[in-house]
Amino acid sequence: MKRGSTLFLKIAVILIGIPVLALCIFLVPGIANYAAELYPDFAYMKYLLLIDLYAAAIPFYFALYQAFKLLSYIDKNEAFSELSVRSLKNIKYCAITISILYVVGMPLFYLIAEIDDAPGIILIGLVIIFASMVIAVFAAVLQRLLQEAINIKSENDLTV
Repeated sequence: MKRGSTLFLKIAVILIGIPVLALCIFLVPGIANYAAELYPDFAYMKYLLLIDLYAAAIPFYFALYQAFKLLSYIDKNEAFSELSVRSLKNIKYCAITISILYVVGMPLFYLIAEIDDAPGIILIGLVIIFASMVIAVFAAVLQRLLQEAINIKSENDLTV
């Protein structure tokens, strides 16, 4: 396969990471400060919200890195290898971790939405949880299919 055949997807992975980085730098501290203003008695909630949102960014970027590695394996004609299966497994675990972190942080979103009377905040959290679980299931299915293809390929190599 040509080296640049996955260039578009690599650029897409980078372009997905840039807005999330901007959100982490500019929007997340504002959200945490807003939560602290809503609940002055619970000022520690600001730090819980920061920890939850930044902790979710770590597996997100690790999953993007794994996707970039997977695209590099495809460029090197190593798509049907254990390295690709391992990358898909890591992406699956990252998506599950993101879902768990947002489920744990959902009461914080609920408190903010309750005071601010904005149910959209809860909806955004639920969409992130649902999307992460869909990605985890999709990565698990691809991981299993790729493992089966590798097994079939190795059986065929032994037959010939």
